[in-house]
Amino acid sequence: MNLRVSCVAQEFGETFKTDQTYSLIVRLRHNVIKTGLKKINMAYSHISLDDVCKKLALESVQDTEYIVAKCIQDGVIDATIDHQGQTMMSKANLDIYSTSDPQVQLHKRVAFCLDMHNQAVKAMRYAENTKAEWESAEERRERLKQEEEMMNSMDDDDF
Repeated sequence: MNLRVSCVAQEFGETFKTDQTYSLIVRLRHNVIKTGLKKINMAYSHISLDDVCKKLALESVQDTEYIVAKCIQDGVIDATIDHQGQTMMSKANLDIYSTSDPQVQLHKRVAFCLDMHNQAVKAMRYAENTKAEWESAEERRERLKQEEEMMNSMDDDDF
């Protein structure tokens, strides 16, 4: 994917510049690389920079090392680089289910649903008090019939 974006950027670079979309294409390439690094970081605990270079279709191992270092610095991935061994080592991925975060999120959702239920119950309770003011279907038909007769009588008077 990254190789394809890079080739397209090189091949149609002038067109993108005249259309003023070249910076968008460059940002797309960076986002593809970052996403690829995130997936590699999650999948591998220890991987050589040469393998990362091949997987992301980058130009050289040195470029890969700079890109990985920048992503680590920006907080995109949680890893370290072994410069001597030319490897990227992922830090232990925290098991989210061992924390209380899922319980907190579930509590928020349940509280929201209960609040919405209580509001609906209140709305239904107050709706019963106003039903007496509503006209029934029969009363409405009668009112419409009277209005129609009045309109017809006005039409007859005009002729």
